[in-house]
Parts: sequence; structure tokens; C-alpha cells
Amino acid sequence: MRERVPHEIVASILAATTAFVGGTALHLPPWAIFVPWAAMFLMGGPSMEGAKKLWPAMVAGSSFALVIVLVEQRAGTALGEGQFARNLMQALVILVVNSALMYTGRTKLFTLIPGMFFGFACYFATFFGGFGYDPGNPWAAWVCVVAMNALGPVYAYLSMKLTFPVTQMPDLPAAAGRTEGPGGEAGPRETAQAAESAETAAADAGRAAVRPETP
Repeated sequence: MRERVPHEIVASILAATTAFVGGTALHLPPWAIFVPWAAMFLMGGPSMEGAKKLWPAMVAGSSFALVIVLVEQRAGTALGEGQFARNLMQALVILVVNSALMYTGRTKLFTLIPGMFFGFACYFATFFGGFGYDPGNPWAAWVCVVAMNALGPVYAYLSMKLTFPVTQMPDLPAAAGRTEGPGGEAGPRETAQAAESAETAAADAGRAAVRPETP
């Protein structure tokens, strides 16, 4: 495939448009577009099949992260007010929820476990980074990150589609018309031509050998 417009230019223009996504009153996390955008290429390139695996996986990951935040807000001090007690409670919550996430990966819809962790990480970065239309609101962070993650595969697709690729015809082999045997050896026609050339060369050599020398 040959690109009419270089992929580097198209991808950079699309990346620049994310400034208008994040630079609004909604304070959306534009970087959450780049994570699934890159993930599509890690999966072999933009495709609907890949997007169908990545979309639900990232939503699931963000949902598990939301559960951790909600439990932490409501029961973060269940084991005590001290920092160690809070850390221990958080560790227990992560242990349980992360185990549930991993087991969810055994289901058909959520087999792309790395995708769940992408959504998992994006949610925490959105929530604790103060992004979203209502910073500090766990549900607002979830809505925002899911929306941004959903755009990632779309951007990946556009970054290839807008290069306006054309299919190049394959170069013809230099020895067009040459035939080969089943094992890659010269075919019957080439063998006959080689034998004929050898006979001609031998005949010329014989005539030269018996030709009398001229003074």
C-alpha cells in the first residue's frame, strides 16, 4: 500500500485535534484517547474486530476501578483512621476487585485483559487527576473516561483511512516467462535452451580447434 498523505502527518493532525477535546469547560482527559489509539496498533492495526474486543474491555476496567474508589470513599477507614490501616483496607479492596477483574477475563466478551487494565489505569488517572466535568465525582470521571476511551479506536482508524492509501501493483520478475520445476529447479524450456547453447558453444570450439592458422 502506498500512502497519498504520509501517516505521520495525518496522525499528528488528529493528535492536534485532541486539544479542542480537552480544552473545554468539560475538562475532558484527551490523553485517554491516545491509550486505546496506540492499543489498536499493538493489536495489529485498526480493525472492527479489534475495536469490538477493546471497547468492552476498557469499559469493564474503568468500572472495576470505579468500584475501588466507591468502596474506598465509603469504607476506607473500616480498619482504623491511621495511614497503615487505610493502606491495608485499600490493599484488601484492590486484591478482591483485581481478582474479579482477572476472572472476568475468562468470559468471551472480556478476553482482552490488557484492555481492561488500560481502562483501569485511565479511570484512576482521570479521577485522581481532577479531570471531568465534575472533578472529584467518581461517576463523572467514569463517564468522561469511557467517552474518551471510545474515541481511541476511531482515531486509530482515521489515522490510516485519511492517508488515502492506494494499492501498488507488484513488480514483475526480471525473468518474466521463466518456468520452474516443482522444487524450484529450471523448467524443461530453460533446460533445453541451456543444452542448445552448450552444443553451439562446443561446435564453435571444435571448428576453432581444426581451423588452420594463416601465416
